[in-house]
Amino acid sequence: MRKAKLYTIPFLMALAASAAMPAAAHEPIYKNGRQILLIAPDGAMLDYIPEAGSVVLSRDQAGRQILLDANGSLVATEIYADEFNAEYSSYDNGYDRGFARGGNWGNNGNGGGFGGRNGFPSQNSFPSQNAFPAAPETVTPDRPDTPAPVAKAPAKPDMNIVAVQVFLDRNGFSPGVIDGLMGDNVRKALDAYNEATGEHLDVAKDSEKIMQSMSLDGGLPFTTYTITAEDAAGPYVASIPSDYSEKAELAAMSYTSVSEMLAEKFHMDENFLKSINKGVDFTRPGSTVKVVSIGKPEKAKVATILADKPRKQLRAYDAEGNLVAAYPATIGSSDTPSPSGTVSVERIAIDPNYTYNPHKNFKQGDNNEVLTINPGPNGPVGNVWIALSKPSYGIHGTPDPDKIGKTSSHGCVRLTNWDAQELAKMVSPGVTVEFLE
Repeated sequence: MRKAKLYTIPFLMALAASAAMPAAAHEPIYKNGRQILLIAPDGAMLDYIPEAGSVVLSRDQAGRQILLDANGSLVATEIYADEFNAEYSSYDNGYDRGFARGGNWGNNGNGGGFGGRNGFPSQNSFPSQNAFPAAPETVTPDRPDTPAPVAKAPAKPDMNIVAVQVFLDRNGFSPGVIDGLMGDNVRKALDAYNEATGEHLDVAKDSEKIMQSMSLDGGLPFTTYTITAEDAAGPYVASIPSDYSEKAELAAMSYTSVSEMLAEKFHMDENFLKSINKGVDFTRPGSTVKVVSIGKPEKAKVATILADKPRKQLRAYDAEGNLVAAYPATIGSSDTPSPSGTVSVERIAIDPNYTYNPHKNFKQGDNNEVLTINPGPNGPVGNVWIALSKPSYGIHGTPDPDKIGKTSSHGCVRLTNWDAQELAKMVSPGVTVEFLE
């Protein structure tokens, strides 16, 4: 395995009222005719409802409803979608100006570069913090001695973080979706990189070294891609229903758009992809889009896999015990826990059908019959199924890559589709999988 070397909400009311509500909810919730979003402290947008009983409701000093965990820490703040979009649009305008200032992103070190010193955006490439509303402090009435958590304004992608995410992704330590945001999945990938190489990366201090290394191995973090006629043609589906019986009626669990397909192709968050391509018609063949420049898939032979439940990460080792790849993972839930101890890989299926059996596994909605859901990247197990020796359990992909490591699963190990595809080519039947509690 090659490793680079560094050089020198009524939404909330609905939540409180419905103890039987599932952990993930995809239907928009409205208040006074306006859509409600839940924004996490790091600026990420929650598109799922936390498990009932895991949060309590309160209000911050601005009167916004907030979700707090059992320790009084902020989980999310209720924000109207139109207010959030206005803030994000303000960021987009500044971001586009940063592109104009930097010229073409270039490829493999050619054709321009980042807008600022050492290949990164200049300070003027982004709007100042004053361009966004001040984050209100939150209050916790029932815990007067506990420091009040702070609700932060939605985070803006950082090009330094993008570079680190691309660097890690190229070297087999997946940060999950590349979105320019510093989160747990990036930190876990940095820890894995440190274990494998002995080098500790400091995102703030090592940006120049990271850029140097990338320019010598794979090129700059961004490149361009021209949408082909085949890309535009699909096939695509209008939407993916949440009900399994409706899923079973679809001919394929295809992508819903060109932008969703390209986001997965280049390991990106779809909203981030759109934000750096303002005004681009993704449906038109010949359109040129900015994308991250990913590396080649890892090709090591994996002998052992550790599924680390507390860390929410899957680590793959070769026969000599060397860490060759690491992926953020969703591993089971309290209701449907993943296996314990050691199992083994039994078989690998690419683009599998998915069989829903409420009599053997979990129950979804009102479905009581066995259903067969056709293959596709938006299927319940994505486009990869690595079956384990414990029946009905496996390592698989997902239709929601941005949720990896943040939500629960029905007992299996869930990875992004691209990470599952990479792992599938490195394992074979008999590889051991140990679940760490």
